[in-house]
Amino acid sequence: MTFRQALALPKNNMVLAGILLMLLGDFMFALNDAMGKWLVESFSVGQVLFIRSIGAFIILGPMIVRQGLGPLTNVERPGLQVLRVVLATADTAFFYAAVAYLPLADVMTFYMAGPIYIAALSHFFLGEKVGWRRWLAIVIGFCGVVIALRPSTASLSWPSLFAVVGSMSFAISLILSRKLRATNDTTLVTWQTVGALIMGGILAASDWQPANAIDWSAMLLLGVVACAAHLLITRALKLAPASVLAPLQYTLLIWAVVMGIAFFGDYPDAQILIGSAIIVIAGLFIFHRQKVVDKAEPETVPTSVH
Repeated sequence: MTFRQALALPKNNMVLAGILLMLLGDFMFALNDAMGKWLVESFSVGQVLFIRSIGAFIILGPMIVRQGLGPLTNVERPGLQVLRVVLATADTAFFYAAVAYLPLADVMTFYMAGPIYIAALSHFFLGEKVGWRRWLAIVIGFCGVVIALRPSTASLSWPSLFAVVGSMSFAISLILSRKLRATNDTTLVTWQTVGALIMGGILAASDWQPANAIDWSAMLLLGVVACAAHLLITRALKLAPASVLAPLQYTLLIWAVVMGIAFFGDYPDAQILIGSAIIVIAGLFIFHRQKVVDKAEPETVPTSVH
């Protein structure tokens, strides 16, 4: 279905199409995460990051040719563009570093706190008014993060901190995306992918492992899957209101649990389940209040390529 065909559909059908695309995009992101976890068990984060960035250009290449090189070089606010690329690259690198040691559901729990970080940071970085109800939800959401983090000397781990730092980088990069909303998606994703390619090359230089054809193909496919997931969600946001689609992102957590059990035998413990439940409830309330107080915007839905 092309975008023009979608616009010709009745409004209800457009919303339904957007919901289906959002669900498919979330599934693709979860598949990307599971593939990434499998690969970083055998290869360095840098090597996976480098090859999957090359794979992303299988999809990005034709899009760049279609739009031309002009939009890539003539960008608004270059300083913020560079900062966004750095943070988006850190988000991806820290995510892979975390899933190399932690179950998918654990890492995804920290990333599901993204809307909570965004709500808090938007007050300071974007000057958006955040009422007391949302501040209360933000505090409760942070409590969920603390519960999931297990902040004791016996259980607090570097991989957990990687996940928290990665999720915060993710949130700030999304805020910057809102400030750079005049830049089209192809340009944003292209420079984000270039940043990951450079960082992956630097990290992989000292720890490059030989791989067979299946491994190379899997790393390239990882980039294709991640890029396709991003494009699916971007298209979904053009067809349905963000306020309808936003809660659907939490299906990522469900897929993380399912794939973690199915592929890696990882069962989430009670502390992770309690923490994730608190985070989800707080996030859904923030979405609800944003819909009531402001008109929800597409950028409020986290869409990142891990």
